[in-house]
Amino acid sequence: MSVITEEPREETLSFWPRHNEAIYKRLESKHSWLEEKGIAREKEADPLEHEMTLNIGPQHPATHGVLRCAVKLDGETIDKCVIDIGYLHRGLEKVAENKTYQEFMPYTDRMDYLSPYSNNVAWCLAVEKLAGIECPERAQWIRMMMCELARISAHLLWMGVGLMDAGAVSVFLWCFKYREDLYSIFDEIAGQRLTVSHSRIGGVASEPSEEGIAMIKAFADSFPEAVAGWKKLLNRNRIWVDRNVGVGVLTADEVIEFGMTGPNLRGSGIPYDVRRFEPYLKYDDVDFIIPMREEGDSLARYLIRLEEMEESVKIIKQCLAKLPSVRGPIRVDDAKKGYPSKDEVYYSMEGLIHDFMYTDTGVCPPKGVWSYHAIEAPKGELGFYLQSDGTGQPYRARMNTPSFTNLQALEPMMEGAPMGDMVILIGTIDPVLGESDK
Repeated sequence: MSVITEEPREETLSFWPRHNEAIYKRLESKHSWLEEKGIAREKEADPLEHEMTLNIGPQHPATHGVLRCAVKLDGETIDKCVIDIGYLHRGLEKVAENKTYQEFMPYTDRMDYLSPYSNNVAWCLAVEKLAGIECPERAQWIRMMMCELARISAHLLWMGVGLMDAGAVSVFLWCFKYREDLYSIFDEIAGQRLTVSHSRIGGVASEPSEEGIAMIKAFADSFPEAVAGWKKLLNRNRIWVDRNVGVGVLTADEVIEFGMTGPNLRGSGIPYDVRRFEPYLKYDDVDFIIPMREEGDSLARYLIRLEEMEESVKIIKQCLAKLPSVRGPIRVDDAKKGYPSKDEVYYSMEGLIHDFMYTDTGVCPPKGVWSYHAIEAPKGELGFYLQSDGTGQPYRARMNTPSFTNLQALEPMMEGAPMGDMVILIGTIDPVLGESDK
């Protein structure tokens, strides 16, 4: 194993700036795993003849965000990879501790910005668990339906961008056609296309309009035909299959060791889904299956996400069938636990006072209590840990984000892989750095 002294060799400085010396030290020790396998190497006179050190990112389209992959190549094979995250760090956990519980909810839109509705619901469920708030049944069905639409939206972007990385531009356009339909639905239901902020602590902001319900029904009826077309086009496509089969293989033990969740976990034979094993909202009242594959490669993870979109459509249809029979409020009827209705605010002095006080202070859970609540977000388990000091702001807020945990497997996946598989390996993890760099 090479040892870096206080004065690095001259040729090392040609590859790396001084402020990256720590990462360089990790790369310089790449021969340790080769030596363990009994592979001896002689130092070449010209280090560029066989080895090359490259920075992929943080400004690179294939990294799906400001992700930096520092790799050392032996020819076209990645000998060593170091993942460098943190370029989007905004201190969200500290921001949460300086906002009221409701004030922070819009910040969750900016975490996994491909599925903001799921983030909103995860935060609200954690706060409701902390404060002992029971969300009305109708609001739970609305939340669940919109979360599944967000799951489809996130998977559509993953599939479109992943296929474009592999050279199939036409599928990218088809995926975004349906994402545009979903954006129109979010716009109609929540008033925003992307950063929806539709959930509220204790319920949801507004009742879905009749036009919005009709748009959801139309989407749920037409989307399965599109998925069937993609299956016919891609599942036996020689180029797409060969590009993914056997790439980035992870065993069941490895995904558990790395702490992976979501489709990356289920693609390696672990059928864990928070919606089934720790049901929240109304998931224990709907029928759906947990797609699972045992191959553990990139193709398996693609098939998992494709099947998950079909299951999401089934859940959405069950929600649509249940909504007409579930009457009642969409927010908790308690001025200390949720916003009053707009009718109260506009036409009564008490309602206006309650609205002002809730905006100023908000819900105040008991002092000393804590809670952790997780949901099955499109990328895996998204959970919030909260501690209360009795005020309207959390004393401690911590986030368990799936992109951060899933990225832990990217280094070993890349080492030993061809450089040409880099875009497939990053894409199959499906990271969003907005929630990884929290």
